[in-house]
Amino acid sequence: MSEITDVFFDLDHTLWDFDKNSGLAFNRVFKKHGVPITLTEFMQIYEPINFEYWKAYREERIDKLGLRRGRLVDAFAKFQMNYDLAEIDAMAQSYIEELPVDNHLLDGALEVLEYLKPNYTLHIITNGFIEVQDKKLKASGIAPYFETVTASEEVGVKKPNVLVFEKALRKAGALAQKSLMIGDTFEAD
Repeated sequence: MSEITDVFFDLDHTLWDFDKNSGLAFNRVFKKHGVPITLTEFMQIYEPINFEYWKAYREERIDKLGLRRGRLVDAFAKFQMNYDLAEIDAMAQSYIEELPVDNHLLDGALEVLEYLKPNYTLHIITNGFIEVQDKKLKASGIAPYFETVTASEEVGVKKPNVLVFEKALRKAGALAQKSLMIGDTFEAD
Protein backbone atom coordinates (compact mmCIF):
# COMPACT_ATOMS: atom_id res chain seq x y z
CA MET A 1 0.00 0.00 0.00
CA SER A 2 3.00 2.34 0.34
CA GLU A 3 2.91 3.15 -3.38
CA ILE A 4 -0.87 3.69 -3.53
CA THR A 5 -1.90 7.34 -3.77
CA ASP A 6 -5.57 7.11 -4.83
CA VAL A 7 -8.40 4.87 -3.68
CA PHE A 8 -11.54 4.58 -5.81
CA PHE A 9 -14.77 3.31 -4.28
CA ASP A 10 -18.00 2.06 -5.72
CA LEU A 11 -20.91 3.65 -3.82
CA ASP A 12 -23.92 1.33 -3.68
CA HIS A 13 -23.43 -1.87 -1.65
CA THR A 14 -19.88 -0.74 -0.86
CA LEU A 15 -20.30 2.36 1.32
CA TRP A 16 -23.99 3.24 0.98
CA ASP A 17 -26.37 0.58 2.36
CA PHE A 18 -28.41 0.15 -0.79
CA ASP A 19 -30.60 -2.70 0.48
CA LYS A 20 -31.68 -0.94 3.66
CA ASN A 21 -32.24 2.43 1.96
CA SER A 22 -34.03 0.77 -0.95
CA GLY A 23 -36.43 -1.01 1.40
CA LEU A 24 -37.28 2.22 3.17
CA ALA A 25 -37.87 3.92 -0.19
CA PHE A 26 -40.14 1.12 -1.40
CA ASN A 27 -42.14 1.34 1.81
CA ARG A 28 -43.03 4.95 0.96
CA VAL A 29 -43.59 4.15 -2.73
CA PHE A 30 -46.01 1.34 -1.85
CA LYS A 31 -47.99 3.63 0.44
CA LYS A 32 -48.14 6.38 -2.17
CA HIS A 33 -49.23 4.02 -4.97
CA GLY A 34 -51.43 1.72 -2.87
CA VAL A 35 -49.41 -1.45 -3.52
CA PRO A 36 -50.94 -4.17 -1.31
CA ILE A 37 -47.87 -6.20 -0.41
CA THR A 38 -45.57 -6.32 2.57
CA LEU A 39 -42.10 -4.92 2.17
CA THR A 40 -40.46 -8.10 3.49
CA GLU A 41 -42.23 -10.30 0.92
CA PHE A 42 -41.43 -7.89 -1.89
CA MET A 43 -37.75 -7.42 -1.05
CA GLN A 44 -37.14 -11.19 -0.95
CA ILE A 45 -38.35 -11.39 -4.54
CA TYR A 46 -37.10 -8.00 -5.76
CA GLU A 47 -33.47 -8.07 -4.61
CA PRO A 48 -32.30 -11.00 -6.78
CA ILE A 49 -34.31 -9.67 -9.73
CA ASN A 50 -32.78 -6.22 -9.26
CA PHE A 51 -29.29 -7.78 -9.12
CA GLU A 52 -29.87 -9.55 -12.45
CA TYR A 53 -31.24 -6.38 -14.07
CA TRP A 54 -28.19 -4.39 -12.93
CA LYS A 55 -25.99 -7.13 -14.41
CA ALA A 56 -27.85 -6.82 -17.71
CA TYR A 57 -27.53 -3.02 -17.52
CA ARG A 58 -23.76 -3.26 -16.88
CA GLU A 59 -23.45 -5.63 -19.82
CA GLU A 60 -25.43 -3.17 -21.96
CA ARG A 61 -28.16 -5.71 -22.72
CA ILE A 62 -30.78 -3.25 -21.43
CA ASP A 63 -30.97 0.52 -21.09
CA LYS A 64 -31.87 2.71 -18.12
CA LEU A 65 -35.61 2.56 -18.87
CA GLY A 66 -35.46 -1.22 -19.28
CA LEU A 67 -33.80 -1.51 -15.88
CA ARG A 68 -36.29 0.76 -14.14
CA ARG A 69 -39.33 -0.93 -15.68
CA GLY A 70 -38.23 -4.54 -15.95
CA ARG A 71 -37.22 -5.09 -12.35
CA LEU A 72 -40.62 -3.88 -11.14
CA VAL A 73 -42.67 -5.72 -13.78
CA ASP A 74 -40.84 -8.98 -13.05
CA ALA A 75 -41.07 -8.61 -9.27
CA PHE A 76 -44.79 -7.80 -9.32
CA ALA A 77 -45.41 -10.68 -11.74
CA LYS A 78 -44.15 -13.12 -9.07
CA PHE A 79 -47.10 -11.94 -6.94
CA GLN A 80 -49.54 -12.11 -9.89
CA MET A 81 -49.75 -8.33 -9.76
CA ASN A 82 -49.89 -6.57 -13.11
CA TYR A 83 -49.67 -2.83 -13.57
CA ASP A 84 -49.76 -0.93 -16.84
CA LEU A 85 -46.53 0.73 -17.96
CA ALA A 86 -47.74 4.19 -16.98
CA GLU A 87 -48.18 3.03 -13.37
CA ILE A 88 -44.86 1.13 -13.43
CA ASP A 89 -43.13 4.29 -14.70
CA ALA A 90 -44.82 6.36 -11.98
CA MET A 91 -43.68 3.90 -9.30
CA ALA A 92 -40.17 3.80 -10.77
CA GLN A 93 -40.00 7.60 -10.70
CA SER A 94 -41.30 7.70 -7.13
CA TYR A 95 -38.65 5.17 -6.18
CA ILE A 96 -35.85 7.27 -7.74
CA GLU A 97 -37.14 10.29 -5.82
CA GLU A 98 -37.44 8.38 -2.54
CA LEU A 99 -34.17 6.42 -2.75
CA PRO A 100 -31.80 9.19 -1.58
CA VAL A 101 -34.11 10.26 1.27
CA ASP A 102 -32.65 7.70 3.72
CA ASN A 103 -28.90 7.51 3.80
CA HIS A 104 -27.74 4.63 5.93
CA LEU A 105 -24.13 3.63 5.36
CA LEU A 106 -22.83 0.10 5.69
CA ASP A 107 -21.32 -0.71 9.08
CA GLY A 108 -17.77 0.58 9.27
CA ALA A 109 -17.95 2.69 6.09
CA LEU A 110 -17.41 6.00 7.85
CA GLU A 111 -14.57 4.60 9.92
CA VAL A 112 -12.83 3.30 6.77
CA LEU A 113 -13.13 6.71 5.11
CA GLU A 114 -11.83 8.45 8.26
CA TYR A 115 -8.88 6.08 8.31
CA LEU A 116 -8.01 6.44 4.61
CA LYS A 117 -8.62 10.17 4.05
CA PRO A 118 -5.42 11.47 5.69
CA ASN A 119 -3.20 9.16 3.61
CA TYR A 120 -4.92 8.74 0.24
CA THR A 121 -6.95 10.75 -2.24
CA LEU A 122 -10.42 9.21 -2.37
CA HIS A 123 -12.79 9.00 -5.36
CA ILE A 124 -16.10 7.42 -6.40
CA ILE A 125 -16.75 5.41 -9.58
CA THR A 126 -20.38 4.36 -9.95
CA ASN A 127 -22.80 2.80 -12.41
CA GLY A 128 -25.61 4.44 -10.45
CA PHE A 129 -27.66 7.21 -11.99
CA ILE A 130 -26.09 10.67 -11.73
CA GLU A 131 -29.25 12.36 -10.50
CA VAL A 132 -29.40 10.03 -7.49
CA GLN A 133 -25.73 9.41 -6.65
CA ASP A 134 -24.87 13.05 -5.94
CA LYS A 135 -27.85 13.29 -3.59
CA LYS A 136 -26.78 10.11 -1.78
CA LEU A 137 -23.23 11.38 -1.27
CA LYS A 138 -24.34 14.76 0.07
CA ALA A 139 -27.24 13.56 2.24
CA SER A 140 -25.21 10.75 3.81
CA GLY A 141 -22.48 13.23 4.73
CA ILE A 142 -19.67 11.45 2.90
CA ALA A 143 -19.30 13.80 -0.09
CA PRO A 144 -16.42 15.76 1.55
CA TYR A 145 -14.26 12.62 1.63
CA PHE A 146 -14.11 12.40 -2.17
CA GLU A 147 -12.17 14.53 -4.60
CA THR A 148 -13.91 13.24 -7.74
CA VAL A 149 -17.05 11.34 -8.66
CA THR A 150 -17.25 9.53 -11.98
CA ALA A 151 -20.60 8.12 -13.06
CA SER A 152 -20.71 5.69 -15.96
CA GLU A 153 -23.55 7.73 -17.48
CA GLU A 154 -21.14 10.58 -18.20
CA VAL A 155 -18.86 8.18 -20.10
CA GLY A 156 -21.66 6.50 -22.05
CA VAL A 157 -20.69 2.96 -21.01
CA LYS A 158 -20.83 1.08 -17.72
CA LYS A 159 -18.29 -0.51 -15.42
CA PRO A 160 -16.44 -2.75 -16.08
CA ASN A 161 -15.77 -1.06 -19.43
CA VAL A 162 -12.22 0.23 -19.27
CA LEU A 163 -13.35 3.65 -20.55
CA VAL A 164 -15.09 4.33 -17.22
CA PHE A 165 -11.91 3.65 -15.26
CA GLU A 166 -9.78 5.65 -17.69
CA LYS A 167 -12.14 8.63 -17.35
CA ALA A 168 -12.02 8.34 -13.54
CA LEU A 169 -8.22 8.23 -13.57
CA ARG A 170 -8.06 11.31 -15.84
CA LYS A 171 -10.50 13.25 -13.63
CA ALA A 172 -8.47 12.30 -10.58
CA GLY A 173 -5.10 12.95 -12.18
CA ALA A 174 -4.13 9.50 -10.88
CA LEU A 175 -2.04 6.65 -12.25
CA ALA A 176 -3.58 3.18 -12.49
CA GLN A 177 -0.51 1.53 -10.98
CA LYS A 178 -0.80 3.80 -7.93
CA SER A 179 -4.54 3.34 -7.51
CA LEU A 180 -6.82 0.84 -5.83
CA MET A 181 -10.50 0.07 -6.58
CA ILE A 182 -12.86 -1.09 -3.83
CA GLY A 183 -16.30 -2.40 -4.76
CA ASP A 184 -18.87 -5.06 -4.07
CA THR A 185 -19.07 -6.84 -7.42
CA PHE A 186 -15.94 -8.41 -8.88
CA GLU A 187 -17.35 -8.30 -12.42
CA ALA A 188 -18.09 -4.57 -12.29
CA ASP A 189 -15.37 -3.23 -10.02
